[in-house]
Amino acid sequence: MSQPEPVDVEKSPYHDLIHKYKVNIDFRKFIKIEGVTASDFRKDKVYLKDYTAIIFTSRNAVDHFFRIAKEMRVEIPDTMKYFCISEATAFYLQKYVQFRKRKIFHGQQNFDDLVEIIKKHKDEKFLLPCSDIYKLSLIKALDDNKVNYTKAVIYKTTASDLSDIKINDYDLLVFFSPAGVKSLFKNFPNFQQNSTMIGAFGPSTHKAVEDSGLKVDIAAPTKTALSMTVAIEQFIQNINRKK
Repeated sequence: MSQPEPVDVEKSPYHDLIHKYKVNIDFRKFIKIEGVTASDFRKDKVYLKDYTAIIFTSRNAVDHFFRIAKEMRVEIPDTMKYFCISEATAFYLQKYVQFRKRKIFHGQQNFDDLVEIIKKHKDEKFLLPCSDIYKLSLIKALDDNKVNYTKAVIYKTTASDLSDIKINDYDLLVFFSPAGVKSLFKNFPNFQQNSTMIGAFGPSTHKAVEDSGLKVDIAAPTKTALSMTVAIEQFIQNINRKK
């Protein structure tokens, strides 16, 4: 799994996979997040106080937005409005602001839902804190709806050092972002799929895998498998039925 190990594997869906199907799962971050320095951020001439609303698509965006604000000694006004991709991201804001005293809106883990809410606040001037790698569909949705926004790259997604991994020893590699796929080839430029199976979560990751010349064997989310663990379980069950 090209992501960090769950805090408590025993309470995660992976526990059932491991014990029910006797599989071995290694967790390893294929990517790492590095914050953009305040000095580099200033070069983009984005002034935080110019905006009346912030769009947050992840907890990383929340953390690095408030980090940049602190480093630049910018006090975020109480009147600032926050538009979050999900309820979980909205609640995460409590780490930095008094939740009940702020105007906070959220979607249902779907950017299209959030855009519908944003459209009702078109008089706002939005800031979109993001990584140097962002979803083009997100930008397209904002552009198509003529939202007044500015992108602000506040953190970068880079490849982790995977030199200690024997990548060909694995039967299945699971990716959760295009950046993870990019990291695979940065660490193993001569990687050949051969009999290795590939799992991809999300359409953008699926596309990145195929654009790299690889074949996706397990895809999620689907109508019958909203999570990658369920998709993997269904895949194993199908194999077992054929035996």
